[in-house]
Amino acid sequence: MKRRHFLWYSFLFLSGCGTAVTNNTNNASNSSASSNAQKPLRFTVTDVQGLENLKQQYEPFRQAWSQVLQQPVEFVPVNGYTEAAAALRLDRVDIALSGPSEYVLIRTRTEATPIVAITRPNYHSAVVVPAESPIQSLDELKNKEIAMREIGSTSGHIGPTGILLEAGLDPKTDYQAKMLGDRGSLAALANREVDAWAGPWLDYQQFLQRENISADDYRMVKKGPPLPNDVFMASSFMDKNTIADIRDRTLANQQKLIDILATREKKYEQSQLVAAQDTDYDPIRNVYRAIGQGDFLNSEGQS
Repeated sequence: MKRRHFLWYSFLFLSGCGTAVTNNTNNASNSSASSNAQKPLRFTVTDVQGLENLKQQYEPFRQAWSQVLQQPVEFVPVNGYTEAAAALRLDRVDIALSGPSEYVLIRTRTEATPIVAITRPNYHSAVVVPAESPIQSLDELKNKEIAMREIGSTSGHIGPTGILLEAGLDPKTDYQAKMLGDRGSLAALANREVDAWAGPWLDYQQFLQRENISADDYRMVKKGPPLPNDVFMASSFMDKNTIADIRDRTLANQQKLIDILATREKKYEQSQLVAAQDTDYDPIRNVYRAIGQGDFLNSEGQS
């Protein structure tokens, strides 16, 4: 997905949403998948703003998904993940597609249920230094300046922070992260304004191609593990039978759906649809706690 613009005031929005909705599943348990068969399934994508953009990027998928589910699917545009969280809480959206970091923040205040995840080949973070840098290992980045993308970006902030955490570096005290945007962060590395760059592995590969340089010119100190997947999440107002039916039908027709998604979203080429579990996103939560934002994860919506 396009990289998310997470600012800390967004956390305040989610915190202000109040205590997570409870007992909604129980209230809806008398509804069956068949009773909802002809009701439009209200669908949004958290990082696509405006109805026209949703149509441009996801209309073929919407049509195909409607056929697979044997149920109408309609778009509900939102202006970012904070609006998506509110829409889920207020029963204005049934299913939202989001990135992993967004999912964690939405889940804490909405009790949204992960249904199906989309794998993303080559979805990793990496740490890179110039060829002449004396830095050979991650622990040598202590007391250094590191360029990153933006606060909350899964591959441009959360993933890199996780890599550094594994190396024993405390993000609050051991180095200075400078959030410089997509190209700005790599430009800062190229201009030797920072000691290292940490961000999406694919951005690093594209940087080498764009500048017509080799990996020998900018050494990769570490490539991180695969990042958690993008995820379709269901509102807590949806009953378990309906969620299970959506999951089963979507997974059974995954090749058709992925082929259609990939025509508009190149990041989903060679992707797969897989069942999603909330625990898959615990690595994201661990990083938020490490950067001092754990209070925003303390709600009944977190398992």
